[in-house]
Amino acid sequence: MTTEVWISTRGKILEITRTAIQEALEADYTKDAPSFGSEDLEEIHRASTEAGSLGIYNFPGAVYATDGSNDKGVMGAGYYRLDENRGGCCQQGRGEEGNSSNRAELGATCLTLKDAKRKQDRKPATLLSDSAYFLSSSLKWIGEGKFPFMWGNPDADIIRDILQLLRERIEQGLLTVFIKIKAHRGDPLHELADRWADEGRQSENIRWSLPTNRPIFSWKRRNAPKPHEPNGQKKN
Repeated sequence: MTTEVWISTRGKILEITRTAIQEALEADYTKDAPSFGSEDLEEIHRASTEAGSLGIYNFPGAVYATDGSNDKGVMGAGYYRLDENRGGCCQQGRGEEGNSSNRAELGATCLTLKDAKRKQDRKPATLLSDSAYFLSSSLKWIGEGKFPFMWGNPDADIIRDILQLLRERIEQGLLTVFIKIKAHRGDPLHELADRWADEGRQSENIRWSLPTNRPIFSWKRRNAPKPHEPNGQKKN
């Protein structure tokens, strides 16, 4: 396939610019490259993203983007903090009992809330996530007259930590806002969180690894017998 870039016949393009365009077109990246530059077009781009449309970049507090990663049986959790331009990550254990993207997303939420717990960081916080799992699963814990329980929940160890961290923030009068955003739409905040989550799968910082002591079964699938050979035995 041939890619062409057309410009005006009266236009001029510097060699360094031409090279940069060529390298960008030939790059084999599977994910968007986040940009926090100060050029006009970059600021316009950020303002037009979902987070920008919500005014997140002007939020008077801590702004986090969270993400989870689950690949080849290894789960990672990560976050990026906008106002301090830094991030964090960890690998999530207990993968031998089963792994899922939902568990990775919960781990990212919990890791973020723990970071916001620092004594010098008593301010409102907004958490952006591309997963609706925590928002939907937490509804049972909101309101009076409800008696939810953790029994049977495969992610109870993480949810319990999240609820405790949120309870502490409520008691301290700290606002916590959760916002669901769409994934991989070019938002720099989410793209950076996505990279931290990928790095978390390689991290030596492993959390939530205690076994649940549930029985674990495994089996090997045997070749099915042929139709003319019941139970795998040939007819005489």
